[in-house]
Amino acid sequence: MSAPERYGFVRANALSLAFGGLFLATLLGQAVSGTADVNAGRVSDGLPTVSFLDYVTSSSFGVDVMENWQSEYLQFFLYVFATVWFVQRGSSESKEPGQEGTESDREQQVGRYAGADSPAWARPGGWRTAVFSRSLGLLMGALFLLTWAASSIAGWAAYNSEQLASRQDPVSWIGYLGEADFWNRSFQNWQSEMLAVGSMAIFAVYLRQRGSPESKPVGAAHADTGQTG
Repeated sequence: MSAPERYGFVRANALSLAFGGLFLATLLGQAVSGTADVNAGRVSDGLPTVSFLDYVTSSSFGVDVMENWQSEYLQFFLYVFATVWFVQRGSSESKEPGQEGTESDREQQVGRYAGADSPAWARPGGWRTAVFSRSLGLLMGALFLLTWAASSIAGWAAYNSEQLASRQDPVSWIGYLGEADFWNRSFQNWQSEMLAVGSMAIFAVYLRQRGSPESKPVGAAHADTGQTG
């Protein structure tokens, strides 16, 4: 009997459903509070307020959302690939020192070592298995590039709105990519993700969260690597 049949769909998918719900709730919260914030500024300047729909379809809201998304996908893209080749002794998120690399076909259960319930593309070898073997990192990288491109377009529109409001000439999209505003926005988001990932990697060596697979068992030695609680 499969997990959804044994536990019910909601219980078997509670993690993704919970975070999906939290994502929608916080996105709505951002939209509502953002509308209120913009309108507070417009009222103080003696300008008419904007509607909720006008705000959520504006470049200002778009660039804020896309900047957050692209930095998160960058975090996962780098972490997925970095943990193939780099280790952190004592971290539950790391392989043991000496196990760096893509590992053998036997260890990865691909080709002739695939099991009866292995994904279809794990068996045939060749380009299909090669692509599937890297599909998570490739998807995270593609999503990062797409959201970064969307962020640049929304940021460009917001930048030109400010340029026109201050009676300055707008710039082309290519021109905006060379502006300090674009790179300041990008690096501002990226550095926070690097800090978060690095902090998690080292804090998980010495601290515990009972019952979490992101943590080692409470009684595990600090030097134990790759264990989950």
